[in-house]
Amino acid sequence: MSFGNRILVVDDEERIRRLLRMYLEKEGYIIDEAEDGETALRKAQEEDFDLIVLDLMLPGIDGLEVCARLRQLKATPVLMLTAKGEEVNRVQGFEVGADDYVVKPFSPREVIFRIKAILRRSSATAFLSKELNTSNNIVFPYLIIEHDAHRVTASGQEVNLTPKEYELLHYLASTPDKVFSREELLKDVWNYDFFGDLRTVDTHVKRLREKLNRVSAEAASMITTVWGVGYKLEAAK
Repeated sequence: MSFGNRILVVDDEERIRRLLRMYLEKEGYIIDEAEDGETALRKAQEEDFDLIVLDLMLPGIDGLEVCARLRQLKATPVLMLTAKGEEVNRVQGFEVGADDYVVKPFSPREVIFRIKAILRRSSATAFLSKELNTSNNIVFPYLIIEHDAHRVTASGQEVNLTPKEYELLHYLASTPDKVFSREELLKDVWNYDFFGDLRTVDTHVKRLREKLNRVSAEAASMITTVWGVGYKLEAAK
């Protein structure tokens, strides 16, 4: 059971809001609802929710725009609901700062699992609380991660990352040259023991490399694919 976490459920279909409310309230969550993007933005700005379940296709302001605007003001975790499973839609959601997504039609059990995983992560940023590095700063020749400020600098230029991209980079950089499987990354960065989509890791790595490469090819090349195994950050790059 949860401990009274407040969740905003945003969907233009009443039956979906009612279904999610029923299952989430059984888990002890406190639920509020919104049926369109404008209402969702207003409520999200006026109140402090622990998580927002956000439909991608909304009348007026769609879910991508809601998430993008929200990210300018708050770091509230967002679970995106979408009827579109194509990679381009996942990438768009991650790019504007969504923490995860579920494709409709979905299992309420899976939604609850993903919500719990996100909340566990956001409560203490799970793995970051384990003192992975004696210094709060991680410094390489072409890459600097200032953890207290959540700031990443590549070849002297600041890189704007989403919260999840930052967590992934910090996790890899905290143990340089160690190869992590996709399953390990899902478990430690996303807190998923099951229900995890391995493409989630691949999509985030791709976006992370692209953003680093815009300012520093050297920093981007540090994130290395180990074929058939997973990913690592090479300190010698």
